Amino acid sequence: MRRTIALLGLPLLVAAGCAPAGSGPSAGGPSGESPDHRWEAFYQRAAEVAETWRPGPGWRTGYVPLQEATLLVGDPGFGPGTEVAFRMGWYRDQIAMPTAKPGDGTIRFPDGTLRVPLVSAAQAYAQLDQGDPPACAGRPKEPGRTGGTGRPKDGGPTIEPGPDGAVSSPADPGACIPLTVTAVRLGTAPVRTSRGVADVPAWLFTVTELRAPVARLAVAPGAVTAVPEGVAPTRPAPDGVVGTQGLTAPADGARLNYRLGVGACDTGITPLVLERDDVVVVGGGVTRSPGVCTNELKLEPVTVTLKVPLGARPVLDVLTGAPLLVDGP
Repeated sequence: MRRTIALLGLPLLVAAGCAPAGSGPSAGGPSGESPDHRWEAFYQRAAEVAETWRPGPGWRTGYVPLQEATLLVGDPGFGPGTEVAFRMGWYRDQIAMPTAKPGDGTIRFPDGTLRVPLVSAAQAYAQLDQGDPPACAGRPKEPGRTGGTGRPKDGGPTIEPGPDGAVSSPADPGACIPLTVTAVRLGTAPVRTSRGVADVPAWLFTVTELRAPVARLAVAPGAVTAVPEGVAPTRPAPDGVVGTQGLTAPADGARLNYRLGVGACDTGITPLVLERDDVVVVGGGVTRSPGVCTNELKLEPVTVTLKVPLGARPVLDVLTGAPLLVDGP
């Protein structure tokens, strides 16, 4: 899962920002909306990205999800350990997962509907569960995996470590706790797509440790249209212009939250956006350090406010021209 880097912390890859990033409206560019000429190189490149954006017909007629297939339906009431478990995909099931495929489901877009085949709850859970947490003192041992059920043979968990058990010492003692699935039902979840926010069929898993269900989208892979690749200008990126590493949350009206990939010694981190009627291009500007600096990438969260709500417009990265996915919880 893409989100694991930001959570578990690889110190040489992800760290807190060196300087506070700006927030608020930064829309503008060659049309004269912005009086700040320092970022003309950004706006020139962003205009090229916007003009070359030509998605295929599936963008407007098919199902192109712009979020990860695992998401939350409501406020989960995360603690440090449960948030790590969710982002890492650590689960243990206490029920028999239904293996029968349901009938076709309906995706409801703002501009219409689409009938699609669905996967079974067992298939969805197999995609949801990304493995086991590390061994930790006093943690209930992951139930037996025989048959793929994840349930203990004797009806109860064992406690590890035993005399021969391995012990890890994570920075967060709660970070080795899996999430316990006790029920599942077929429902829907709101998903940002190329056609706006849609109600999409999803398997909703009840989890003991969370207040809200965990949803795994139920649309069969064959019914999903791939996100198109962006078209970027062939010349190198302008000095001081940095790209975007993904949206951290679905758009909240006119507010966009995303992460910039910046250098360890960059300062003056400024979110930038070019807004058009049919597309939005985002990125950032930084001041490079003249001295020697380590070769690290930091993910800097920033916020911009658009002139109008995002709606169904795609959000593109200024460096790659690619549509940005929502990678937040």
